[in-house]
Amino acid sequence: MKILAVSDIHANWPALEAVIAAESFDCLFVGGDLVSYGPHPRQVVDFVRRHATVAVRGNHDEALAHDVDCRCAPSSKPLAEATRAIHRTLLSRGDVEFLGALPLTAALEMAGHGFFCVHASPLEHLYRYTLMPEAPDDHLRHEIASVHEEYVLLGHTHFPMARRIGAQTVINPGSVGQPRDGDPRASYAVIEDGIVTLKRAAYDTDRTIADLRALGLPPDIRDRLVAILKNGRA
Repeated sequence: MKILAVSDIHANWPALEAVIAAESFDCLFVGGDLVSYGPHPRQVVDFVRRHATVAVRGNHDEALAHDVDCRCAPSSKPLAEATRAIHRTLLSRGDVEFLGALPLTAALEMAGHGFFCVHASPLEHLYRYTLMPEAPDDHLRHEIASVHEEYVLLGHTHFPMARRIGAQTVINPGSVGQPRDGDPRASYAVIEDGIVTLKRAAYDTDRTIADLRALGLPPDIRDRLVAILKNGRA
């Protein structure tokens, strides 16, 4: 059983396309944030609707579907708000309803292993940014204490991580569409025979950038988003 785990696609279809071209999979886990920042919300939402074994809601999905504050970093909020307004015009009513109805958490068993999926944290489902690769073991242990499953999958920070905490493994596949760790390649994780592997896939960033430029965003917003895609940093 081969599980592909992705998160924070952020409407970047060429990045997601590169990941699914690189990896065959039996199950697909999606950790939320299908929208905001990128130029391809329809393609991403359509793919997830058709192919995800399980998908949970991210804070940007919540913001678009329910017209609430995404509560992202202050420096990123103008980028999120500008692209979210455009995404609302590009997505169908059914797409928006799909985003708004995604569960905040999901638990399931695959191939004899238990998996718990959430966007940010088991303690705070949408907005907590503290489950970082450098977080102390005690902090991660506290955050996942309510979870009984062997694998805890999350996203939100855009930083890939696979950490063993006691009998559990905390996995953040990183961001497919907007990595923030200095590596602009799409980030994802593969779980096979109980082994977690963090991986990267190069993709055609020029294609994403060209489509981003075509959205008609304000120049300062557009240029900041282009820089993130090129550099893998906010």
